[in-house]
Amino acid sequence: MITLTGFADEISRDLEEQLDVLESESIRYLELRGVWGKNVLQLTEEELSGIKERLSQRGVGVSSIGSPIGKIQITDEFEPHLEHAKHAVRLAKYFQAPYVRVFSFYIPDGDHEKYRPEVIRRMLRLAQLAEQEGIVLLHENESHIYGDTGERCLELLQSVSSPHLRAAFDPANFVQCGVKPVGEAYPLVGDYTAYIHVKDAMMGKGMVVPAGDGDGELRLLLQELCRRRYSGFLSLEPHLRAAGRFEGFTNPQLFVEASKAIKRLLTEEGMEWN
Repeated sequence: MITLTGFADEISRDLEEQLDVLESESIRYLELRGVWGKNVLQLTEEELSGIKERLSQRGVGVSSIGSPIGKIQITDEFEPHLEHAKHAVRLAKYFQAPYVRVFSFYIPDGDHEKYRPEVIRRMLRLAQLAEQEGIVLLHENESHIYGDTGERCLELLQSVSSPHLRAAFDPANFVQCGVKPVGEAYPLVGDYTAYIHVKDAMMGKGMVVPAGDGDGELRLLLQELCRRRYSGFLSLEPHLRAAGRFEGFTNPQLFVEASKAIKRLLTEEGMEWN
């Protein structure tokens, strides 16, 4: 069965409003990326403790730590960034989340071949860290990083060859790279996909739209997930108002619309969720 979750910081910066909207949509998980305008990696121990307590009280689990690990230039120093990755993994264990979202570094001038060895070296280090702590990293495909197309995502996943590095499949991000998500990318990375981001976009324009209204092939994706008997998370990341380097924003009303949009598609495809 599908389990719905979402980037609750797209609802509001306020934790209580995030939880209220999730409850109104019967969503029992969130992808922890930001609260009170702060990225999850910047929250103090006191803030983290308060969030954990409130989530427990409201009966909400954490599906993944929505970290920005890997969102630096491949030419930037790696060791300080590795310390941030260690913190992200610690947070996953603290919140009993099975996953940490990561990226595969921004590539100068799109020179993927030149920087491929360094990308693989870094991703191997990250996967080894995750393995030591029993956490799975989710590589999100995104424009301008190494893993932006289906082919490079597959190359990355095969080269690292670790069960602790899987794919977070983001249809809209593929669209924004001129890639057909299901027609071109999913056949390559489907076997490695452990998590789905629910986000849609218009080919050519790149504009993000509600699930099913764009070229993200969401209906085809759901059919493929059904065929594979996928029973993981679908994570709402609507980006309907604004998107920045480290976060996106929707607002409470639009988040609810995004939630209802994916639920309609699930219902039409005869797929159950909780």
